[in-house]
Amino acid sequence: MENEKILIAKEVSIAYGTQTVVENLNFSMEKAEFVYLIGKTGSGKSSLLRTLYADLPLQKGNIQLLGYDLSKLGRKEVPFLRRKMGIIFQDFQLFADRNIEENLSFVLKATGWDSRHKIKLRIGQVLAQVGLFDIEKKMPHQLSGGEQQRVSIARALLNDPMLLLADEPTGNLDPAVANEIVELFIKINQGGAAIIMATHNHFFLKKYPARVLWCENGQIKDISKEEVKKKIME
Repeated sequence: MENEKILIAKEVSIAYGTQTVVENLNFSMEKAEFVYLIGKTGSGKSSLLRTLYADLPLQKGNIQLLGYDLSKLGRKEVPFLRRKMGIIFQDFQLFADRNIEENLSFVLKATGWDSRHKIKLRIGQVLAQVGLFDIEKKMPHQLSGGEQQRVSIARALLNDPMLLLADEPTGNLDPAVANEIVELFIKINQGGAAIIMATHNHFFLKKYPARVLWCENGQIKDISKEEVKKKIME
């Protein structure tokens, strides 16, 4: 990969159904970089993330991601690409009929872990990493929304990914809990994982400044700190 970049997108267009939602996208991303993907609902944020985890096909252009060429990615290669990344959703997506340990062990077993001891140890490690202790036997409904989102972040960390993709991870949380989740992402990023966080919450840009990709009118572009300030004021 060029200069140790983990992501290089060139002349990319993305379609959702028959509608082109992103055109002429060009950007790259370094290891351990934190990037906000900012824009209104329908501006292409989720479509870009879905393209990156190979849920939507590229309409045009090329994306090199974590050593894979997405324009040539075969179906059998998709699970291997996804093992190098963690994905966090707004609605947590935990199995309601399984306890937390079972939710997390399901992912590890699906990605090739077979030692019960190592699975149990790894689950304890990632739960501690997100600030949760002694909840392995609890069911998702017994946890608060913030705790459930922390579990989903722990799930995303299980295979020590190089990149986390977070799609509106604070959308269902109250402001105080949302702040805690962003602070957790910053801590994870400081530990070496790159993060792309899609959000429409401009407050985070002021409190936790980082690189911004702005999504608007079918375009996704880097914008400067000065431009960020102007956009927030609009």
